Amino acid sequence: MKRRMNNIFREDGKAFLVAMDHGTGVNVLPELGDPGKVVRQCREGGADGFLMPVGMAGRFQKEIGDSTLLLRMDGGTSDLNVNGAPFELLVNIEDAIRLGADGVVCMGFPGSSSEEAYYRIIARLVSDGLKWNVPVGVETLPRGFEFNKFDDCRTPENIKLAARIGCEMGADFIKTPYTGDQKSFTELIEGCYRPVLILGGGKREVQGLLQEIHDAMECGAAGAIVGRNIYRYESPTRICKAVAAIVHKNASVEQAMAYLK
Repeated sequence: MKRRMNNIFREDGKAFLVAMDHGTGVNVLPELGDPGKVVRQCREGGADGFLMPVGMAGRFQKEIGDSTLLLRMDGGTSDLNVNGAPFELLVNIEDAIRLGADGVVCMGFPGSSSEEAYYRIIARLVSDGLKWNVPVGVETLPRGFEFNKFDDCRTPENIKLAARIGCEMGADFIKTPYTGDQKSFTELIEGCYRPVLILGGGKREVQGLLQEIHDAMECGAAGAIVGRNIYRYESPTRICKAVAAIVHKNASVEQAMAYLK
């Protein structure tokens, strides 16, 4: 377990990974039409590794090389889905090991209409992870994607609670949204006894994204896992350089923005 955690988090205890796991549920074309090219660009920009679904992880082993590989384990619904079914496990820990993954990631949706289904997924992965010494990351999103049903999906209090639940269920690291301010995010960090990685979310103005990552790192975050805002940017290499500078070099937002010119 320790060796794999050291592959995820570098010598400084930090990690910057690019999420490329969206294609199992949403349209990623044309930007991810050539995943191998994107991987090469991100590695050139200083990304430590990638979060991928099983198909991509198996196909692009050469391009991934010795980068960190996290395998997305759950899914099963897409933008075409009409019945609102919860995610399910699509692969198992043994599959992840065969693919050379350093760790696995699943969703955790506390407060959603199907939260018990997500708790079962987390429990199953944590149990298998302990058996095989594979780190398990949980992406904790309060109420999941049910924005049309609840008004409090992303309040600081709910984000903090969801992250702590992930820790209590055995996650080795947490992937979470930023709470919106440093005071509440510091409280989240202090309430989680596992490394916390901030997620990038949907389409963002680049300076605002870098500011969030910078603020989260100042609060004690262990890094970032960013997806669409990386591979949909005009130059994945340049924006990776900017994020990597903040995560690993303690760069200011102004210094990071210089990499985009």
